[in-house]
Amino acid sequence: MSKILFVLTGATHWTLTDGTRHPTGFWAEEAVTPYEALKAAGHEITVATPGGVVPTPDAGSLAPEMNGGPDGAARVAAGLEAFTELRSPIPLGEVKLDAYDAVFYPGGHGPMEDLAVDAESGRLLVDALASGKPLAVVCHGPAALLAATGPDGRNAFAGYRLTGFTTAEETQAGLADRAPWLLQDRLVAAGVDFREGEPWAPHVEVDRNLITGQNPASSGPLADELLKHLA
Repeated sequence: MSKILFVLTGATHWTLTDGTRHPTGFWAEEAVTPYEALKAAGHEITVATPGGVVPTPDAGSLAPEMNGGPDGAARVAAGLEAFTELRSPIPLGEVKLDAYDAVFYPGGHGPMEDLAVDAESGRLLVDALASGKPLAVVCHGPAALLAATGPDGRNAFAGYRLTGFTTAEETQAGLADRAPWLLQDRLVAAGVDFREGEPWAPHVEVDRNLITGQNPASSGPLADELLKHLA
């Protein structure tokens, strides 16, 4: 049995360019699907958030149209109910990386608000990458990588091959023109080797101990890759 740290956003909104607050949080399916796969394999999950706040699922991620219909929405809702660790997160500042065998960051627009500028999360990511332990990040979760800078100010993930929610997907979702910044643009500017798959199709990149998924459809394949690294 391995111990896996899930790092989730604590944000409940994403501030857009016009100052409005777009309600958000973590994307439910991106947390539930890997959780179910890891628990089924016998692994132990701990949740951490900035300040230890209980994370909020994005209401949109619970809608039937975002989950392939009513049955999919019911599965995700049941998965959230079973994910009891979500209700008692530890503060990011109290995380001891040595206690865990892998680290996972799900997405949702929430990380664009808080984890992208969270120094404690950034330090954890720098250490996790250097440790060689599996580090899995999906969809908007790679926004957290922007805070992972070394003493020289260089991003720790510069030169790594990875993926994340693309500009094309943000545009099709209807938020690109109101976004204060776009994830793909910022990651490329940070020096990563960003790989873009077809919008909304599963796409996973693996580079050394870093496993990244492009979008919600990638959370299952990403969980499979994480399980391979833990085997």
